[in-house]
Amino acid sequence: MIDYLTFSLTVFTGFFAIMNPIANTPIFLGLVEDLDEVSKKKVAKTGVITAFIIVTAFIVLGKYIFEVFSITIPAFKITGGILIFYVGFEMLMSKKSKVHDPENKQGSDTIAISPLAIPILAGPGTIVTAMNFVSNANFIQSGIVIGIFALMIILTYIAFRLSEVIVKKIGENLIAVIGKIMGLLLAIIGTGMAIDGIKLAFHL
Repeated sequence: MIDYLTFSLTVFTGFFAIMNPIANTPIFLGLVEDLDEVSKKKVAKTGVITAFIIVTAFIVLGKYIFEVFSITIPAFKITGGILIFYVGFEMLMSKKSKVHDPENKQGSDTIAISPLAIPILAGPGTIVTAMNFVSNANFIQSGIVIGIFALMIILTYIAFRLSEVIVKKIGENLIAVIGKIMGLLLAIIGTGMAIDGIKLAFHL
């Protein structure tokens, strides 16, 4: 029971760091600033549902994907760790990915799918994090991962709906600080994944 609790906390921390609903609220506002309230709600709902479907599919089919492409768990952990470390490093350096830059205004349906669902919510980092948690997990642990990701999706939707209030109350400076802290956590998680992969690869 204690192991499952520890596993749950680890999964929650990983997903919260990579998705970071609070830090994503200014991005969401930038994407939907020209839309009315009904359209904003539609974009938020469609975006989070699409992200949930994509990541859950990778969680459920992850092991089969490994078999089809002959991907070993050590190789996945090392590569995934490097990728997650890179994402965290960019967050620490305050570098903004082009996919997060809402310069080109599009229709609400297009915005909801891309860039909101992919790659802001269900980007490579989120998918790699999810697949890492279930790479050698049992049925219960896989269920925990899906359940916690669903919780993160709900929290993200709430944050998007309250985005204007959050940005106004917290302020963009504090949100930027939170983003840096989440970036540090991601870098640490990525390093840990890579170390686990190296240990498995060399039977250390």
